[in-house]
Amino acid sequence: MTGNGDGNAGSSGDMHANWPTLVPDEAQPWQTLESRELVPGPRSVVLDRVDMGGGLEGHYQYRPRGPRAIFVLPITAQGQGVLIRQYRYPLRATVWEVVAGGVERGENLHAAAVRELREEVGGVASEWVALPGFYPQPSISGVIFYPWLALGVELGDTAHEETEVIERVVLPLPDMYTLLDAGQILDGPSSLTLWHARRLLQERGLL
Repeated sequence: MTGNGDGNAGSSGDMHANWPTLVPDEAQPWQTLESRELVPGPRSVVLDRVDMGGGLEGHYQYRPRGPRAIFVLPITAQGQGVLIRQYRYPLRATVWEVVAGGVERGENLHAAAVRELREEVGGVASEWVALPGFYPQPSISGVIFYPWLALGVELGDTAHEETEVIERVVLPLPDMYTLLDAGQILDGPSSLTLWHARRLLQERGLL
């Protein structure tokens, strides 16, 4: 799926080409007997009592299924890549990342990507390309991550939240992929976004 400008990139409420391929089959080998929410809010955690078949019953604690985050690799109109360096408190470290953020309640995926691009790096894209979505931790979470490639990006003023410690870094694309290949981009979703974007960037003669 591609789209131009900052309008809607399609007709689906989820606005991403990979949503249909990520929805699991209707027939489930396990059946939910009871479910209760342990942690409410956007990072909800639930505890289910589950019939696992063959007379086995157990409990499963997890984050419920759904689109929770988008990731954006911005490429400027001059053909350079844009990464951020962001402080992450659980790691007590500043790490390389692509633009990323949560999907707000009632917000479609493309709108979330447009918003985060503006806020984190002050970017506006002329073209959007949906990259393959993925499950970050399917053993304990039903959360789905959706990456995008934003092309023809013009950079302006950022709009960081007060608690965010973010540095915008503009790099030649070969240098950005040198960081990836050297194992210096340790954030998993950012690495996978870069990996999926590489072939398209090569096909367009940008890399």
